[in-house]
Amino acid sequence: MHPAVKLIDPAHNEFLASLEARAKHPNPFFRAMANRPETLKNFVPFYSSVVGPGSVERRIKSLVYMACSYANECAFCISANTAGAKKAGITEDEMRAIQTEQDQDFNEPERAAIRYARELTRTADAEETRAALTEHFSSEQIVEITLVAAISNFTNRFNNGLRIEPED
Repeated sequence: MHPAVKLIDPAHNEFLASLEARAKHPNPFFRAMANRPETLKNFVPFYSSVVGPGSVERRIKSLVYMACSYANECAFCISANTAGAKKAGITEDEMRAIQTEQDQDFNEPERAAIRYARELTRTADAEETRAALTEHFSSEQIVEITLVAAISNFTNRFNNGLRIEPED
């Protein structure tokens, strides 16, 4: 299946070319977003500020991102974030557990974050799981977890909506 929009050639966008040069591979997500060059320029630092270092450990951020991506069935985001999740210490068995919603083997804070991310993804509210976060995380961390879920849902919907698929 082809993307629903034209993917911009990096030869026509210097910022896109620099992103792909750093990554050492083409990125259809960035190529699609490059249809709005200013948005792409502003998205990259915003994304980094959300998923990069903060008050929440990388492993939990990865669990949240993957929980949203599996809930939304975003093949591109799952593929693009699997290596980072493994680097954050998430095993193959844990990835399958997130995918199949078998959360019992995660510790309580991880379970609370995963369940919150899933519910927020499905309802845009998370009324049933929000309180569990306060048992394990500060307000700053809850905001950070919510931002990770939100940015994951953004990228999931962008990719799914525009039929952006992982490179083979």
